[in-house]
Amino acid sequence: MPINYEPINGQTDVATTRTLLHEVIPLTGTIVSGTYGVFPNDENIKNYNHGMFQSVYDYPFLSSSANHIFDLTVGYDESSARSGSTSVQNTKKINMYNQMSQVLLGYTGSTNRVRRFEGDLTLDETPLFTMKEVFIVNFSRLLSKDQIKKGSFSIGVKTGSYFGTSVSYITGGIATYSDSAVTENSNAASTISGDYGVLSGALGVGGVVFYEAGIAVLTASIFISGSGKATPPSARETPGFYSDGVTTWHTVDELLTGSSISGACDAARQRIHNIQFNNSTEINSTVYFCRAPHNKFNYSSNPTYLSSSSIRVKNNTRSNTPLAFITTIGLYNSANELLAVAKLSEPLRKDPTNELTLRVRLDY
Repeated sequence: MPINYEPINGQTDVATTRTLLHEVIPLTGTIVSGTYGVFPNDENIKNYNHGMFQSVYDYPFLSSSANHIFDLTVGYDESSARSGSTSVQNTKKINMYNQMSQVLLGYTGSTNRVRRFEGDLTLDETPLFTMKEVFIVNFSRLLSKDQIKKGSFSIGVKTGSYFGTSVSYITGGIATYSDSAVTENSNAASTISGDYGVLSGALGVGGVVFYEAGIAVLTASIFISGSGKATPPSARETPGFYSDGVTTWHTVDELLTGSSISGACDAARQRIHNIQFNNSTEINSTVYFCRAPHNKFNYSSNPTYLSSSSIRVKNNTRSNTPLAFITTIGLYNSANELLAVAKLSEPLRKDPTNELTLRVRLDY
């Protein structure tokens, strides 16, 4: 069968476009705190033998239907007052802090050491904004996609001085921290891992969010300065937990020093009220303008096109006037090898009296 080819001019017939798609991602505290099972046997919370972090799923993690939501860990800088030989998993907490800060922030130019997390955009080691004790939320790519959209991130946490399972003592109110002041072109800074913005709320700075990395870093001080109970509840109250299920009440300082990383993550998850952000997916497209001039593509290679030397098209109408209906477009390389096929939603009439330009878009 004869095949008609029409060359594509790379200068005039090809265009490229970039489109950003956004999806709203709402995460409720019930999923984060453990929807399935009873603490400390939450079936959607996965702990590991290395004890460096824990993973949160939207369904029991042993199920094939489970989706990974995020990883959670805790760490502090070696210069932190919480760092010491008596602190539980002291080395691992320091290592987690250094590993994440190295990946996200890199090294200082003067002393060539790993940078510390800061609650501002300067990275100038100002003591007022240095975050030496942090909780780190690393979102899965299933949720964050290419990046978190600037200005869309918010997290609500339950404030209060003491960690426990009784909501009346955990909360003391809900504090929301967001990057609402950040736009695509302002109030964000760049690091080796991409752009980041500050999370702020009514109680001050709560942390930072790294957009391309899909990571939120929360300072532990948001729990220290909360409006919770001044003293732990009495013994007759529902006992709390902080260290791998130990039924006692403790401050966040005691949590950081006396609990394992998994235990600290268990307690921190109970403090997360909700998380919401928009992700971004970048779609790069190449558009080919396929042109059918008036004197081409007026015949069909279909064997039923002719009947008794007459052209036969729809409704058994017979005519000797060239007429065709375009249904498919093929894109070929210089060796006439088929690379892509585009199908039209309905046939388009083509005859010597008209010309067509068909737009074919390939998304990557």
